[in-house]
Amino acid sequence: MSTILEKIAAIESEMARTQKNKATSAHLGLLKAKLAKLRRELISPKGGGGGTGEAGFEVAKTGDARVGFVGFPSVGKSTLLSNLAGVYSEVAAYEFTTLTTVPGCIKYKGAKIQLLDLPGIIEGAKDGKGRGRQVIAVARTCNLIFMVLDCLKPLGHKKLLEHELEGFGIRLNKKPPNIYYKRKDKGGINLNCMVPQSELDSDLVKTILSEYKIHNADITLRYDATSDDLIDIIEGNRIYIPCIYLLNKIDQISIEELDVIYKIPHCVPISAHHHWNFDDLLELMWEYLRLVRIYTKPKGQLPDYSSPVVLHNERTSIEDFCNKLHRSIAKEFKYALVWGSSVKHQPQKVGIEHVLNDEDVVQIVKKV
Repeated sequence: MSTILEKIAAIESEMARTQKNKATSAHLGLLKAKLAKLRRELISPKGGGGGTGEAGFEVAKTGDARVGFVGFPSVGKSTLLSNLAGVYSEVAAYEFTTLTTVPGCIKYKGAKIQLLDLPGIIEGAKDGKGRGRQVIAVARTCNLIFMVLDCLKPLGHKKLLEHELEGFGIRLNKKPPNIYYKRKDKGGINLNCMVPQSELDSDLVKTILSEYKIHNADITLRYDATSDDLIDIIEGNRIYIPCIYLLNKIDQISIEELDVIYKIPHCVPISAHHHWNFDDLLELMWEYLRLVRIYTKPKGQLPDYSSPVVLHNERTSIEDFCNKLHRSIAKEFKYALVWGSSVKHQPQKVGIEHVLNDEDVVQIVKKV
């Protein structure tokens, strides 16, 4: 392990020493590719060695979505979980009070949302310090990350945490790069650029690909991409998660400072101890999770508004709705009647491909 860490440290120091210009871009691209490969080895080491005997932090997934609390020790993650979900997570005035994952569950707008209070992360967590790798591995499974920051300590914490998560393949508040990439058996590297590129050219792309021992591939760059974007696409194990920055302990700062904090994007100032601004936080959480509620209507009865079927924004067809209820329903499906904003007429007869909107009412008619 130390050898990989030493190699990473050597490459990082060389990157810091190298000037950034046209002449060194190929060399920097090669170093970035080597760094990404070493990081992957660190996350999932080669060879199927036996387990280390350490218990992981993984918790059974329940509810419609999962939100993880990430932050340095003693920023108020456990207090926030206790006050939001009513679950007791040990709180004390010293660091590393929470040593394992503490789950909690809240019901918001009819959806059950699982909250995970993760142990504190320290600098160097991505390299395995302070059991940071297990913590970040659980963070990878979340639909949304709450990054809890102390508003008295400067936003340098935010940079450090983002650096730790990025080193583990988590990209916060980003979309996957719009790059088409496909490996081939023969034909060499075929690079197409739809827009002029400021950083990547044919030589740099070939240099990065040769580091991965890829000599035949089709690549289409649909926007002005960087070498990091290309490496993310080749690695293929990156995960894109929305993130909300929670600036805790706002009871200790002035109103003027609070006004400045409010202008930071993806950011919510709160006080976990005094329950301040929780409604704003939950509203933003709902917006970032992008969940869709669908109400069911049995034949000849009123719709059931108390327990909606909750779907994710990308998968909201009638077929997804049927599969969420039960796998056998889609096979026996004849047509559905839909009331709501996704149809012109109320009700409207639709097929299995129809895409539903939030708060639609659906009645399913099966084959006889």
